[in-house]
Amino acid sequence: MRTAIIGAGRLGTTLGRALARTEFAVRLVSDRNIRLASQGRRLIGTGRAADGNAAAAREADVLFLCLADDILEREASRLARAGGNWKGKTVFHCSGIQGSKVLEPFRRRGAAVASFHPVQSFPRKGMPSSAFKDIFITLEGDSKACRLGRKIILKLGAHPATIPAGTKALYHAACCLASNHFVVLLSMAAGLLKKAGISRKKAEQLLLPLSLGTLHNVKILGATQALTGPVMRGDLKSVARHLRALRPYPPCLAAYRLLSREALRLAEKKGLPAPTVKALNQLLRAG
Repeated sequence: MRTAIIGAGRLGTTLGRALARTEFAVRLVSDRNIRLASQGRRLIGTGRAADGNAAAAREADVLFLCLADDILEREASRLARAGGNWKGKTVFHCSGIQGSKVLEPFRRRGAAVASFHPVQSFPRKGMPSSAFKDIFITLEGDSKACRLGRKIILKLGAHPATIPAGTKALYHAACCLASNHFVVLLSMAAGLLKKAGISRKKAEQLLLPLSLGTLHNVKILGATQALTGPVMRGDLKSVARHLRALRPYPPCLAAYRLLSREALRLAEKKGLPAPTVKALNQLLRAG
């Protein structure tokens, strides 16, 4: 099958490299201009750079749109009009927040369409194919497109998961909390350690094993059972000292209060006594 990728950014080039090991190896890669497309083709290592997105779309049997959310709908509409006959073709987009409805112009012209979103972060272009190893990739769209999507996902060494239409915004918010905001929390924690006299570089080195160990515990035990710390223990004195120490840093204090109240919900599920739960709740709201 002739596979094309439009958007030679971090996801597009990494996906292209991973597809190179399969029968869906990329034959065409396109971007805003031929220079970016050529750079993407070099990173992917297969196919050729297309002179324009419409040219790539016309030649493809399977098309991946790896485009920014704010231009996806506009570009999908333009390409569907420029692509001629779409019957028998399949179009995926890789946005986490947009549903398959954004590909409706392709569907009206006979294509099967679906969203194809890897639950993974891609901090740089052309990452190795192992970036897809054992991750989940979610699908939402036409049954025909989802069947092909599942086949591609398995070829990548990943796991398919189907999500209902209309839930993409909530789904994507969850992914951001687990990934982007996790990084923000680590940055906030490193900043507090810097205030405590530890260099930023050393602070990140200090926190990394703790974070990795916690994630490992979540993997083995699940989130509720992996919870440790003063809230889980019902240690009011420690929590009170934390709150006092964080008063000069309002954003950190606000985050600590909010996340500690959520931790308290988990602690209550683990059997923390009701009077302790009540006392911690009062402390976190007023402290």
